[in-house]
Amino acid sequence: MTKKYQIVGVGNALVDVLAHCEDSFLADMGIDKGVMQLIDTERAAELYSKMGPAQEVSGGSGANTIAGIAALGGRTGFMAKVRDDQLGRIFAHDIQAQGTDFVTRQAPSDHPNETGRCLILVTPEGERSMNTYLGVSCELSADDLDKNMLADTDWVYLEGYLFDSPANQEAFISAIDATKSAGGKVALTLSDPFCVDRHRDAFHALVRTYVDLLFCNEHEIQALYQTDTLEAAMDIAAGEVETVACTASEKGAYILNGGTKLHALATATTVVDATGAGDLFAAGFMHGLTTGRDLMTCGTMGCVAAAEAISHMGARPETDLKELFTQNNLS
Repeated sequence: MTKKYQIVGVGNALVDVLAHCEDSFLADMGIDKGVMQLIDTERAAELYSKMGPAQEVSGGSGANTIAGIAALGGRTGFMAKVRDDQLGRIFAHDIQAQGTDFVTRQAPSDHPNETGRCLILVTPEGERSMNTYLGVSCELSADDLDKNMLADTDWVYLEGYLFDSPANQEAFISAIDATKSAGGKVALTLSDPFCVDRHRDAFHALVRTYVDLLFCNEHEIQALYQTDTLEAAMDIAAGEVETVACTASEKGAYILNGGTKLHALATATTVVDATGAGDLFAAGFMHGLTTGRDLMTCGTMGCVAAAEAISHMGARPETDLKELFTQNNLS
C-alpha cells in the first residue's frame, strides 16, 4: 500500500537572515569562518544590528531539503517547533506554500523563547558563516511529533543540527521508532563538524543502530570517525550504514552501498553563496531514491540541485529543479 508521504523531515524551524560581508567583519566580530555557531538572544541582536543589508527567507537545514523535494513534486511533511510570532508565522506559511504538510503545534505567543533564526554572513568567495539562535526550535520534544504522519511515510529525514538538547535527542528516537515500526526507513544528515564534535558518541550510536541512509560532507564524516583521511572514514561508514552519500565540494559526491563506491561529478556553476548546498544535494538525492532511480543517478541529481543552491543567495531553489534535471538528461 502506498504511504501518504515519501519523506517527512524533523528539524529546526529557522528564518535565515543573509548578508554579504568581508573577512575583516568576521574577524572584528569574533566569528569562525565557514561553520555554524550557536548564539543567544543578546548576541543575535548585536550581530543583526551590525550586519549590512539583509535578505530574510525561511530556512533551517532539514526544512530546506524538504522544500526542495516538495518543489520536485515529492509528497512531504515537516515537523519543527515555532512560536506564535511573526517569524513563526512566516516559516509556517513558506513551507506550506511549497506543498509540504506542517502541523506541529506552535508555542504560545507569550513563550519566553522566540522562533529561531540564523544570521548568515557570506564572504566574497561564497563561503557562509552561520550564527544560529535556536530559540524555541530546540524545545521540540517527542510529545510534539505527529506519530500518525511518521507511520505514514517511507522515510523520516533527521537534521543533525537538531541534536543539541536532550529533548531533541529523545524526539529523534521517538521519530525513528514511529517510522521503523511501520516499515519506514531513516535518513540522517550530520549537518556540521562542530555539531558532530559536540555529540560524537551519541551520533555514532544513532548512525550505527538506526540509520539506513547517511548524508554528510567530507569534514563531517572525518569528525564522526576521527580519521586523518576521507577514504578511511568512508571505509568505516560503509561497514555501518546501508547507504552513505558524502559530498566533497568541487569533487562532487561519493555514494557507498553494498561494497560499491560511486563518484558523482560536481555540476559546474559560479558560487555566490554556499548556504544550502548540502541541503539541496540531499533533496535531489532523495527525490531520485523515492522515484526509483539508481544510486548514480541519485548522486548526479543531488549535485545538480546543490549547484543551483549555491548559484544565488539563500538555500531555497530559485530555478525549476525539474527543468534543470530535464536539461541534464535526468528527467
